[in-house]
Amino acid sequence: MSDFSEDYVPLRNLKVELGRGDDWEEGDGCFALCFWIYIDDCVSLPFSVLVQKHPDVTPDLPFLYLDDNKKMKLFPFLYMYKEAPNPDKPIPLTEVPCVSTGIEFPMKKWVHIGCEVSRDFMRLHVDGEIVGENHLTCSFDKDLYEEGLKRICLACPDENEDILHGYVHGLDVLFRETSIKSHYVQDPPLQLAIDNSTALEIEEDSDGVWSIVGGKASCRRIFSLDVVLLDAFGGPVNKEFEVVASLLYADNGVPVENTNDAEPPVFVNCDGIEYASHDRPCKLINGRASFKLKISQLSSKCDNRLFQIMFDVPRLGKHPFLETLSLPFRCVSRSKGTKTASVTLRKSSSRSYYGNVCESSSPDDGSMQLITNTVREAKPSPSSKRIKLGQDVPFVMFKEEARQANKAHHSRAWTANQDNTHETSVKRKTKDRCGTENNSCPSDNSEATNSDPRSMLSVSSPISDLIIFKYCLGGPAEKYHLLKEVAISATEEQLADFAKHVSLFSGCSHHRRQIKMTKRLVEEGIQAWTSVSANNNHVLWENLVFSINEQFMKIACSTRPLMDQDLECLRRIAGCRDVVMQEDFERMWSWLFPVAFTLSQSAVNAMWDSMSPLWIEGFITKEEAESALQGPGGLQDPGTFLLRFPTSRSWPHPDAGNLVVTYVESDYTIRHRLLSFDFIHSFPSKEATLHDLLLQEPKLSQLGRVMRTE
Repeated sequence: MSDFSEDYVPLRNLKVELGRGDDWEEGDGCFALCFWIYIDDCVSLPFSVLVQKHPDVTPDLPFLYLDDNKKMKLFPFLYMYKEAPNPDKPIPLTEVPCVSTGIEFPMKKWVHIGCEVSRDFMRLHVDGEIVGENHLTCSFDKDLYEEGLKRICLACPDENEDILHGYVHGLDVLFRETSIKSHYVQDPPLQLAIDNSTALEIEEDSDGVWSIVGGKASCRRIFSLDVVLLDAFGGPVNKEFEVVASLLYADNGVPVENTNDAEPPVFVNCDGIEYASHDRPCKLINGRASFKLKISQLSSKCDNRLFQIMFDVPRLGKHPFLETLSLPFRCVSRSKGTKTASVTLRKSSSRSYYGNVCESSSPDDGSMQLITNTVREAKPSPSSKRIKLGQDVPFVMFKEEARQANKAHHSRAWTANQDNTHETSVKRKTKDRCGTENNSCPSDNSEATNSDPRSMLSVSSPISDLIIFKYCLGGPAEKYHLLKEVAISATEEQLADFAKHVSLFSGCSHHRRQIKMTKRLVEEGIQAWTSVSANNNHVLWENLVFSINEQFMKIACSTRPLMDQDLECLRRIAGCRDVVMQEDFERMWSWLFPVAFTLSQSAVNAMWDSMSPLWIEGFITKEEAESALQGPGGLQDPGTFLLRFPTSRSWPHPDAGNLVVTYVESDYTIRHRLLSFDFIHSFPSKEATLHDLLLQEPKLSQLGRVMRTE
């Protein structure tokens, strides 16, 4: 609790003292103030977020300021610039040169701020990117500056206590040439969210509002929701917090009272037994807590008002970023004439997190996303929605004439994800009765659509229809555990049959490759772990490195070993440091095996082994790829590209092991496109190689490089 309070400081308590210590002398008067900020509420605008306090200067001068239009502004630093506000000659703030964001500053989400103060300019960074810069006139007198700096501090003004409510995390003052972007990715803050893709036994009324059957014990039904602990980038965080569910009125956030029978309004169901939700918190395991809930209070007993379920972590105190609300819903009683079959076993069509996660939490804009839900790479995330090929395509190969090219194996291998048409294509998708997306595509789903279901089901399968049904409806965690259990006893042929049935019932064949590799993945993973762990549940990372390298080269059929940077990337994916727990290894293995399996394919193997040119830059993150495409004067030439493996996609996700092309678009923006290996695996390597197809693509012209530090 104390550590948490130290990591997350109320904004009103923020105070930064500068000009003390050896670091300042090495910085030569230049510094960068970096921190994460969460503004929960502001009563009025404008206001100063941080002011420059000095005992000889009255009034306090603004440093970081939110104006009437909710734009964040950075004002010149006292004693550093001639343009800094002069308390002896006050002028309106509108006439003081400052750096400003171009858009509204978001509320109720974590945002990273970097205030860079240099000799002749000031820069404002938001989420690792420069959003504004102002060149100023330096009035630097070292003796005067150092003397003044010893007495100056940055703090939230006292009058803001009742105006501004927020929190700060990871505050640091950088004096040396340390990258602000590095600080941005180093220690992201926490947030609680609801994974709506796990919603089960929830109906949706004609007005789009959730409807849950509740009331008396004999009538109320169990429904499911998962709560996830994420970092600011949307990646899961493994901390064993206890989460509590409570029922609130949706219109004012007031807790719902007990029923007339003195029952608590919401119950947690555990092994068939009902507990009052406050008496039965649910512990987060690997960043996820699965709730099975029942509602006893009816909307009809409360003036037909809507409810919301709030999940929070009360033992850590009241923090808005550790609270998340479900979508509003009405709780109804089951009438006697209602048939049980009318209840929809439903998975929410929204597979994104709901709650504290904002769609712009990624450092990229939406045009750079590979899939429809908001993701942050190097962090696992829920299953993505797939896009029908042909509906949303930026390149000519998916146009009408490309159908003939596909047959001749000359079309490009892209999965389209352009931002403008992307939203339209998602809306066109039809939803099945379980609320999941119909993710089939013409090329991949021809077998499923043209086959007679009765003929397929006539093939005796050792895997029951119930397991197939659970897999089709399950979320990423359910699929993961289900496949691990099936792999123990099933043969390769039985898994292939299982994959065929999943394609039939789900209307999508993208899961086939992941299901088919299951047995090898599980068995070879167990062998790799037991060969090093000696039946312990943990090993030292340095003892595991050799085995990982050996297994990788064997599976990839390659002589190219993993470099130190590749292994460091794997360690970040595992989420470990010097000690590796078994679950850390399994997390890393679920990402590494599909990658090695892809590299073993003839279409890709030669590209991985090639060191000149270096077609695939080892294991790099999205941020590293984007940084590599930045030249000294800005972005490299349009058409420059890199190949990488998305670090957010692990088995059994359909995109695990696929390649991503990161490239510079003609408008000097960076794009990320997922390569479709469903197509690549279908063409003979003798006819065309993958690098031939890439260079035939008009948007790609030259291979970029990642400059690695030794």
